[in-house]
Amino acid sequence: MSLYAKRGVSAQKEEVHKATEKLDKGLFPNAFCKIYPDYLTGDQDWVNLMHADGAGTKSILAYLYWKETGDLSIWKGIAQDAIVMNLDDLLCVGIHDNLLFSSTIDRNKSVIPGEILETVINGSQEIFDQLKSYGVNIQYLGGETADVGDVVRTIAVNGTMTARWPKNKLITNDLIQDGDVIVGVASFGKAVYETEYNSGIGSNGLTSARHDMLSKYYAQHFPETFETSLHDDVVYIGPHRLTDEIEVNGEKMTVGKLILSPTRTYAPYLKQLFTEQFSDIHGLIHCSGGGQTKCMKYLPGTFKVIKDNLFTPPPIFDMIQKASGSDHKEMNQVFNMGHRLEIFTTPAAAEVMIEKATALGLQAQIVGRVEKSDRSSLVLTAAGGEIITY
Repeated sequence: MSLYAKRGVSAQKEEVHKATEKLDKGLFPNAFCKIYPDYLTGDQDWVNLMHADGAGTKSILAYLYWKETGDLSIWKGIAQDAIVMNLDDLLCVGIHDNLLFSSTIDRNKSVIPGEILETVINGSQEIFDQLKSYGVNIQYLGGETADVGDVVRTIAVNGTMTARWPKNKLITNDLIQDGDVIVGVASFGKAVYETEYNSGIGSNGLTSARHDMLSKYYAQHFPETFETSLHDDVVYIGPHRLTDEIEVNGEKMTVGKLILSPTRTYAPYLKQLFTEQFSDIHGLIHCSGGGQTKCMKYLPGTFKVIKDNLFTPPPIFDMIQKASGSDHKEMNQVFNMGHRLEIFTTPAAAEVMIEKATALGLQAQIVGRVEKSDRSSLVLTAAGGEIITY
């Protein structure tokens, strides 16, 4: 059993998928999000979508960092995580405007003071204001904030995003075809709309990253941050403190800042593509839960996907892998490993898309291709040249 499983979590969420397998798949089963008829008005030319997600266990890392440093600003990043994990999923079906967002924040009042709630809530509005400047309009409709200390040990920051959208402006992944290339857009670096270096960690795999990277000090001093029934040999078994400094791109950063980098949104970039290259987009994948294997759930037929030109993983993933001892296969199933957005398109259109990404400070490159096959498979060339088949 992997360390991930021993901690009571699953990268592939097999039991969740089994529990939901009998639910309606929506109008377009291959689309990245479930798409339903416009139940609000009955207009057959429009659709409804509603998506729920959150920052996950990254909020525990923010709690630890805040306790050690007193830095409240780290909670704005958690607000961004909860927003982006919703927004960027909806972006992958083409929705980029006139969205509604409602937050759900559960806290243990005995350890999470009101100033943290204020930072998360006000930080959310600041993010929406920034996105508006790029033509992505999201209305913040409030939400539920509950004191449920019997349910959560620290805080859980989640949200729900919904939209009504014209059916002829959807990306459904049904156009993915033999001969397509895959443009990967980096999750790390510093985009023009970001204020500091982003490690690329996103909001997936943080249970593994937290326990594998951070030292036993946190188990001893902050028992409210983990499930106490877990065996000691899987709880905070790493070498680092959040305040440890390491060098990244010639600059010193703390481990805490790296692992708490806010999940990058691709909204400013995709807004531009939807406006200028909509017909060139055959499919979109958000490499969140499931990492580099995520694309295999949304193919419109049996294809062989070959990813043989991936980004060199940024430092955060090397640190996690060294601390955990995970092999390349598991790392690519759990983490995005350097790119969280995939665009399936033609070779000619890909070059233009890469140029537009570069103009926004986003690294982008053709990471792979699609070939027709009698069965679906993914062949991935991992770091060091190891070839892995899924």
